[in-house]
Amino acid sequence: MNSLAALRSALRALAANTLRSILTMLGIIIGVAAVITMIAVGQGATDRVQEQMKGLGSNIMLVLPGSVTQGGARMGAQTGQALTEEDALAIALDVPEVQVAAPTMRSAAQVVSGNANWSTSVFGTTNDYLEAREWPLDSGRLFEAAEVAGSAKVAIIGQTTARELFGDSDPLDQVIRVKKVPVTIIGVLSKKGQNSLGQDQDDMIMLPISTFRNRVQGGWGGKLKRVGSISVKVKEGQSMKAAEDNIKDLLRQRFKVQPNADDPFSIRNLTEILQAQEASSRVMTLLLSAVAGISLIIGGIGIMNIMLVSVTERTREIGLRMAVGARGRDILSQFLIEAVTLSLIGGAIGVALGGVATWATERFAGWQVSMTPASILLAVGFSVFVGVFFGFYPARRASRLLPIQALRYE
Repeated sequence: MNSLAALRSALRALAANTLRSILTMLGIIIGVAAVITMIAVGQGATDRVQEQMKGLGSNIMLVLPGSVTQGGARMGAQTGQALTEEDALAIALDVPEVQVAAPTMRSAAQVVSGNANWSTSVFGTTNDYLEAREWPLDSGRLFEAAEVAGSAKVAIIGQTTARELFGDSDPLDQVIRVKKVPVTIIGVLSKKGQNSLGQDQDDMIMLPISTFRNRVQGGWGGKLKRVGSISVKVKEGQSMKAAEDNIKDLLRQRFKVQPNADDPFSIRNLTEILQAQEASSRVMTLLLSAVAGISLIIGGIGIMNIMLVSVTERTREIGLRMAVGARGRDILSQFLIEAVTLSLIGGAIGVALGGVATWATERFAGWQVSMTPASILLAVGFSVFVGVFFGFYPARRASRLLPIQALRYE
């Protein structure tokens, strides 16, 4: 018996017991749909974290002022000794693993352009901030050294701010007022998207840190040139842990901290936080896929049970086929094809159901999902494997029946 004839015979046998065949395929259908949906949800979560890492930049750390303790109560973050521009310069020059260290100040402000106005975040920083964040310009230019030193009235804006203030018009060389201070737009940043907290990173204006301090904030920070944070980028290939330890040692020396005293600052390794989130997403994807895979195994057990029943019911048919010349391998291939056909049909229905479930998850739950051809091939391939694995024993049992005994079976 050739493969085509065996396939036709298998389809006839399955069609003769349609309801039983559908119930047999149910485990495969649910398993394949669950595997595809869980992988899509897990991959979507991983992709989201990777997008956040890309938006953040690689090898990034954030140095923040620490907290102070009064009367046994900790007063909260950024209440301790302030960081300064000199601290940022010292980190950049004295820590060999550091590529750049950008001092940053930030506040919210109402920005006006003609008849349009918009509330946005205003950053006072240097060009090193964009290098640390791996944030290129879409158009225009960066700050010049003289502009940073002389508190020049210039600004670089994000895509969202540009759209809200100017619509489709070119914002370059336009004048806007930031807290009543007129500044000229010299650059527009490329699109970054949302951060891990869902905040729009493109909704911002960037000023030279001296302009922010002296003109917008009215000299806040004084002669010490205090800053709210320092964004640090570690060189490619350098150890983030070594850089963090060296920055900590340097700042403790600069702040004259006693050996057993707490650090008056904190260092957040943002890259490691997102990498940990990515690893958690991958582990969750594997766990969910494993749970979904159990449904496939249960479906395979169902196929084996039904195939054993089918062998018993068709014992006389098997004996008759052998009596007229069918070989054991013909019987084996026939029952194997029946098992694989059940798996393939169940897998196809499961793929369709998984696609609908993935779409519904994205549409109604609002989760980011990513359904890839690899996940479909994995689910269908595993379902075929289940069909072959669990269908082999019944098929082998059928192929080893003796014709005389099979013909006598009642």
